[in-house]
Amino acid sequence: KKKTSMGNHLGNSEDKSAKDKNTLLVHITAYLFFEIPEESLHHVQAETRRLLTNFNSLKGFVLLSVEGVNVFICGEQDQVETFKQAFHKIIQQELTYKRSICTTQPYNRMLVKIKKEIIAFGVESIHPEKSQPCPHVKPRQLLDWLRDEKEEVVLLDTRNDYEYELGTFQGAVTLDLQHFRDFPNAIKDLPESLKGRKIVTFCTGGVRCEKAGPYLIQNGFSNVYQLHGGILKYFEDCGSEHYDGDCYVFDKRVALDPNLSETKTIMCFACRQPLSPELQTNLPNCPKCGKNVES
Repeated sequence: KKKTSMGNHLGNSEDKSAKDKNTLLVHITAYLFFEIPEESLHHVQAETRRLLTNFNSLKGFVLLSVEGVNVFICGEQDQVETFKQAFHKIIQQELTYKRSICTTQPYNRMLVKIKKEIIAFGVESIHPEKSQPCPHVKPRQLLDWLRDEKEEVVLLDTRNDYEYELGTFQGAVTLDLQHFRDFPNAIKDLPESLKGRKIVTFCTGGVRCEKAGPYLIQNGFSNVYQLHGGILKYFEDCGSEHYDGDCYVFDKRVALDPNLSETKTIMCFACRQPLSPELQTNLPNCPKCGKNVES
């Protein structure tokens, strides 16, 4: 059985990240599937925690697993850049980061956790760290396909239902997911006719598709791609073309628009559901659960 640790807090939840209220913060995310020996995980965790004690503005999550790393960090730009270089030396790998600007800190604390998986899926036969991924299609290539009426592309949204309710690609196939672990059962309901079609899977940043794509191939879907960098990279390269709405993100910002700017979508603290501006007409009562959104 693989050992896990819930990590510890580095710093406190009080936001001391900005030298003044006008300081902009840099938000970075990255993941990489590669093999980390189980016996090395606690050493990597300890070294990462030790590194982070040098940076008082950084908050977020670093997830470690035998299958790789997943990073979400926000802070002052110089500290973010110094962390990136030092963290690469710890894991002996180069990560490719997606970057955006925040006006406020979207995280309460800095956590370094050891997990069984860097993205929970629960299918033992899927090992992205050991096998070739599905072909990646870059955002501009996907946009060319979508513009070409002769290209028959099926866009498959691998995200949860509350995510795609805020926005998704035009004509995308959505699944009634409450959690990514529901994906294997959900695809059983997809039409058999899709198994020979060109399918492009997508999610927020790409990590879920690293598992969803190979699982589709294992189950008879023969022509599967994944959107490189996910929706956020598509926004960065292509804007809103062929996409309706915003993109849910798993932090205090709640959602980003195609300009990668924070929106006015809020989170109900009672039911943990995002509420777009159209659903905020009866605040403080949540239209989804009926409770006070701040309770």
